Amino acid sequence: MKPNKPSLILFFFGLLCTIIFDWTEQDFFATYAKAIVLPAIFIYYLISSEFKIGKIESLIFFFCFVGQVYDLMDVESSEIGGVLSFLIVYILIVVIFIREHERIKLTRRDILPISIVVVFIVYLLISVLSLQLDSMRKFIMIYTVYGIVLSLLSYFCFVSYITKGTHIALLMSLMAISYIFSDIFYIFNEYFSYSVVLVLIRDTTQILAYFFMVEYFLEKARIQRKTIQQ
Repeated sequence: MKPNKPSLILFFFGLLCTIIFDWTEQDFFATYAKAIVLPAIFIYYLISSEFKIGKIESLIFFFCFVGQVYDLMDVESSEIGGVLSFLIVYILIVVIFIREHERIKLTRRDILPISIVVVFIVYLLISVLSLQLDSMRKFIMIYTVYGIVLSLLSYFCFVSYITKGTHIALLMSLMAISYIFSDIFYIFNEYFSYSVVLVLIRDTTQILAYFFMVEYFLEKARIQRKTIQQ
């Protein structure tokens, strides 16, 4: 067995337990299951990358940890603390996109699918921000910035996949989709009455977002190594 496999198995075990405990409404055990996944995927990343981690990636993991701690604590300040933490995560990922990826070149055939993506993202952003939540009204500027940054991240991911269709672009898109669904269903959990299905989708997509993010980091590092060797 490869050295990175046990941590990956532990990650998916934590995901499975989260799904089971969410479905059976065992919130106490679900909290402990969710606490496993991020450390497990972080260890998987470290071992897979041979303990080489960049400064930005380090900050991303740090703020993911902080955001998850706020989420698991579930105290009065948890909501805005978690939002600010993941806002920083999204900003740092966008910084990686700008610094380490080639400029996207559009062709005529890309205009229609990209236009559909832009309309879809803008529609989601406006729809979510228009929900009349007391917590959102108090921090409307933060939530607006959060939505705009996530929209930029999603735009870059989807356009990269449309124009390039590479494996790394696919991982970027899956990461963006997971983060979008996680955040949308987090809002739905606040707006609508309690639903096991909403909680299940929120937690599952959030955990999968970590996995696709780490796979994206690893694939990016592999591409950079190949480029250097050439």
